[in-house]
Amino acid sequence: MDILQKLKSNQRRIGLTGGIGSGKTTITNYIRKHKNIPILDADNLSRELIKPNTYGYKKILDYFGNNIIDNEKNSERAINRKLLRNIIFKHSESKEWIEKLLHPLIKEKMIEECSQYKNNQTIVLVIPLLFEAKFQDICTEIWLVKCPKELQKRRLIKRDKISEKEAYESINLQLSFEEKIKFSDIILDNSDDQNKWIKTIKELL
Repeated sequence: MDILQKLKSNQRRIGLTGGIGSGKTTITNYIRKHKNIPILDADNLSRELIKPNTYGYKKILDYFGNNIIDNEKNSERAINRKLLRNIIFKHSESKEWIEKLLHPLIKEKMIEECSQYKNNQTIVLVIPLLFEAKFQDICTEIWLVKCPKELQKRRLIKRDKISEKEAYESINLQLSFEEKIKFSDIILDNSDDQNKWIKTIKELL
């Protein structure tokens, strides 16, 4: 059986996405607090898939070597995710390699998780790289978080303690909002007044 056939055909699966620093976590937390709807997060699945002794973990160590582990501070020999992020940020070949490894694994895991909630009429899939990783086929609709690039930049600088240049580079690594909007069903405006997207969510969920 094709893994996509495991998905319940009449289930509403909302793919929530948006650029880095756009406010996906804020919106996800609101849905989690106010709506009794299962939420699956691709970032959380990604962390699970690179834990020590997993297939993803072994592949990453084979590719990057033991330098990707902070042995002095890490008795469990877990991957230093910040170091890994910095490497793939600066090296396009490494970024492409790890995306080819992890995206299919994340997708398969998310489909399996969806199947566990087959009796739920609606579930939310939080997928930051939904378009880049081609996850559209597991969603019945796509909600895109809207946020001005300048606001994204300020949030990233504050959250990740990075420079303005690094923030812009991180934003520009992803597809632009203008490209994503072409393939999205709902826009959640997280520019200034959160009441805008709260109103939209109340109307749709």
